Order: sequence, then C-alpha cells, then structure tokens
Amino acid sequence: MSSPHPHAEGFAASGDPEGALGRVARVLTGDPRVSVAFGAGEPHVQGERFVVPARLVDDPASEAALFGALDLLAARYRYSEAARLDTPQAGVTGRIAQAVEDRRVLAQLAFAYPGARHYVERWRAQRTADIAWRWSALAWRERLVWAIERALWSEADEPSGARERDATALAAALRAIDGPLAASRASRSTRASVRAAEAIVAGVRSLASRGANNMMQTAGPAEGLDDEAARLAQALDEFGAQDEIEPPGGGASAEHADRENGTVSQAAAEAESAAGAALSEADAPHAAVASHGDAHARARLSIPLTTAFDTVTDLTGRGDAAAWRKLRALARAETGALKTHLERVLKADELTHWKREQERGEIDRAALARLAASRGYRTPFRVARQASGRDTVVTLLLDLSGSMAGRKIELARLCAAALCDALTQLAFDAEVLGYSSVESAEMRARFERARAAGADLRGYNRFVERLDLRVFKRFGARDLSGLAAIECGFENPDGEALAWAAARLAQRKARRRLLFVLSDGYPSTSDGDAAVLRTDLLARVQAVKAQGIELVGIGILDDAVEAFYPNAVVVRKLHELPTVAFATLSRLLVGRPY
Repeated sequence: MSSPHPHAEGFAASGDPEGALGRVARVLTGDPRVSVAFGAGEPHVQGERFVVPARLVDDPASEAALFGALDLLAARYRYSEAARLDTPQAGVTGRIAQAVEDRRVLAQLAFAYPGARHYVERWRAQRTADIAWRWSALAWRERLVWAIERALWSEADEPSGARERDATALAAALRAIDGPLAASRASRSTRASVRAAEAIVAGVRSLASRGANNMMQTAGPAEGLDDEAARLAQALDEFGAQDEIEPPGGGASAEHADRENGTVSQAAAEAESAAGAALSEADAPHAAVASHGDAHARARLSIPLTTAFDTVTDLTGRGDAAAWRKLRALARAETGALKTHLERVLKADELTHWKREQERGEIDRAALARLAASRGYRTPFRVARQASGRDTVVTLLLDLSGSMAGRKIELARLCAAALCDALTQLAFDAEVLGYSSVESAEMRARFERARAAGADLRGYNRFVERLDLRVFKRFGARDLSGLAAIECGFENPDGEALAWAAARLAQRKARRRLLFVLSDGYPSTSDGDAAVLRTDLLARVQAVKAQGIELVGIGILDDAVEAFYPNAVVVRKLHELPTVAFATLSRLLVGRPY
C-alpha cells in the first residue's frame, strides 16, 4: 500500500526550506510546536527542534535522503523515550541501542505513513555511502558498531570499503552475537532496546575472553595476524566497558516496574504487535505489515488513516472575561477551604535544611562544645537552605465527548477552574487540555479514494474522523479565561489524546509530572473498532507510565477508568466532582501514598 507521505514538494526552491520541512515534521508528529533547523553531523532532536544535516540541502539529488532523515527524527520524537538514549555516557552501547530503537520506531511510523518507506531507504543508502567514504579513518570499534547496525537493518554483512581482513573479523564478530542480534529485532519499547544493546555489547566483549585470534581462525586462518589479533582482543575487551545509559532510577527500579505492570504490559505488547510486524527479519525499514488477519494483529494500536487534518486549537486567554470571573467565583466557593488547607500543609512540608560548619550565619548549638574546647575553631555557624517541594507540573485532560453534555461538562469546567486557579495561586505550573474527534469531509474523501483504489485498510482504525484537540490553558500562562470556553465535542479516541497530552507534559522540566484524565466512559469513535480502541488505550497508559509520569484517571459516573488506569477514582455523585478531584490532587502534591 502506498499511503501519501506529507512531502513538501519543491521545498529546496522555496524561500523558507526550514519552514517547509517544519510543516512536514508537524504533520508526522502531530505536535504543533515542532520546528526544523539545518546543522552539522547526524540528525538529532533538540527538545522540540529537529536538526537535519545541512549537507543534504545543497544537493537536489539528496532530497529524498533529507526527508528520510526527517522521518527518522519524527519517529524518534513520536514513539521513543529519548531520555534513555540521549546521554553523554551512552557510548557504543547507546549507539547500538539507538539503532535497535530506530528500527522499532520507524516500523511504527511506516504503519502510520507507509509512503515514508522510500525516503528512509534513501537515507540509509546515503549514510552507507558516507561511512564507506570515511571507512579508512574509522577505528575498529566504530567499524564494528556500523557492522552491527547494518546487521540489525538486514543490510549487507560486509560494509562497503572494508578490507578482506576487516571483513573477516567483523563477520566473525557478527556470527558470535547472532543470538542477541536476532532477539533485538523483537524490541517493543525503548527499555527493551537498551537491554538488547547491552546483551549485544556483552556478547562482543565475551569474545576477548575466548581470544580474538581464535575468533579470526574460526572465520578462516591467515598468517601474520598475531599482532593484529592482540590489538583486536584488546579492542573487544574495551568495547562498551565504560558505557552507562541507564536513566535516573537505575535498571533495578525499571525491572521492578516491569514486574509490577506485568499483566497490562502484555496487552501493551500485543497492542504494538501490528506496528512491530512491519519489520520482518529481512525486510527494509518501511516494509508493509504482514498477516493483518491473524489473532495477534487484532490487539494493536489505533492507527489513523492520516493525521493531516487533526487540529490543535490554543484557547489560552481567549475566553469571555466575564464568564471566567463568574466561573472562578463559583470554583473558589466550592474548593476554597480545601485550597487553604493544602497551602498550610505544603508550607509545613517544605523542609528547612541547614548547611553547617560555616564562618558566618547563626550559631549552631551543636558546635558550641567544640568552640569552647578548641581555640582555633572558626566555623561554629549554620546557614538555612530552603528546599521547595513544589517542583511539580500538572496536566488536566478532559474528555469532551458528546456524552459529557449537560451537567457533566458544567462540573468538569468548574473542576478545571478550581484546580487550575488553586495551582496557579500555589505556584504550581499547570495545563488544561481537552479532546474529542469529529468527522472531516476532507478525511472522508481521502478514505473513499483509498477504498476505491482497492487499498488494504485493515491496519487502520480511524478513517473519517479528525482529532479536535484543545488547549484551554497552556503551561506558563497566567490568563485562565480560556477555561470558560470548555465545551463538548463528539467522540473520544482516548489513547491518541493521552499520548498527545503526555508528550506535552514530558517536555516540562520538573521533579514530578502529574497527569489527570477526566472521562465518563470507554474510548469511542464512530468509525473505529472498540476493541482496538481499548487495547490502544492500555498500551498508551503503559507508555506514559514508562516516561515517569504519574497518571490518575477520574471516572464521572462510570467506572471504565478502573479498567485502564492503575490509579483511578470514580465519582458516584456528580456534584462531588470538583471536591473529589481536588482532594485527589492534594494527596499527590503532599507526597502521600495514593
């Protein structure tokens, strides 16, 4: 199937090539904040900016490779937990993990945009040519990393430009780690990619204990290799020895989280199976998805036919001022006492730490005995250091489906106003988002064209509805009047909206990130398979938790949230919604167990 790729035709001839590429990147990621810049080196992501190689811009023949690099960055940004890989200490282990991860996330992007396959293939070919040109200047470990990467992508075993002796050693090394390489192709998460890379590095380093000379003789003995074999054994032994790519919290905590979430992670893995199936062992990066009809393919992510028509509307500060003042007064009357209590608790909870052994400050009573006993003692003072406990950001995500109409949406609006107003006064940064989906005439036309052409559409689960995403109050804004504009939409594809909100929250630098979801039922669209929507939401919840975001589902007269969110609260009496939501938030802010 050849789904259209959001390709900006003739971008190089335009007056603003970075802007043209930025528009493509925003379509691929679904994030309106993404921009593109040209730079040196390999493609990389800097926050919300994609840096693509400037060397590809000047050559019209490299335009397809340039778009392949852009696809690679979009896939990393959209599907990967970059913080696990983008560290200075990652070394060769991190580079191998990135190669494993790139293969995984590009499969998911290919599932959403099959037309992107051509561009990534051209990017791989361009990169292969660059490496071949620099081959003679590469250290042996760099050559081995590149050989491993090509093996992961099922490209030629012998890198172009390699001498016969290089090829012999590299081929032997690859055969020795054939098992870990094959296992790495089954990666279903960034964490799994990291573990696969560690296994590959461990396999390479184990060759040193067996002897590089023996390894090379396995591939075919050659005379006069003793000195080179010794150097090779040393390189093998040092391969990845100083790498450290485990994120804060360490591997033990990650493994504990895996065990803790075992039951739902299985559903999440199944939900990604269709995307992962896009890469068979011998396939190119954007191979077509196979076996759509088998039992495992039914549990998968909910993939839209296209995201080109999805909209994000920022209503921050654009609500009616009079309506907002009235809403704020009602909110403060509803939760004012709770807010005052929370403020007292937070102030009491902010610890005062003392820096002792100072030459000035206030007298440290514990040092008085030493001062009396030692004539030369000159540091009997201490200085107070305040440690704020408010390094937390909060997102409130509202289900704006049609079933929320009436009293539910009124109280959801009041709840959002109460929480956001209190958080602002208490110096917490917060964001309020809403989501729904609505039928799009343009998207229906595209669907009808694809169906008339006989395209296989079984891999998709949103065909004629576009996402209608709304920002009522963004991070950093002080004007909360946009909350008065909270209104209902139509359907609710919860999984896609959750991923969008989590991506925005993950960009904030804070010690803790809290995400509250207010919903009144199961995910639903008019044109999607309900079972797929549910496995999709389960997978997205697990992905959000893996990012270290604390997630809470609040059910409004419905206990569906308990089926998806490990931490869930159900409001049985509608008028209690603002109070229950505020009490739940307060308990988390003061660090008490859920």
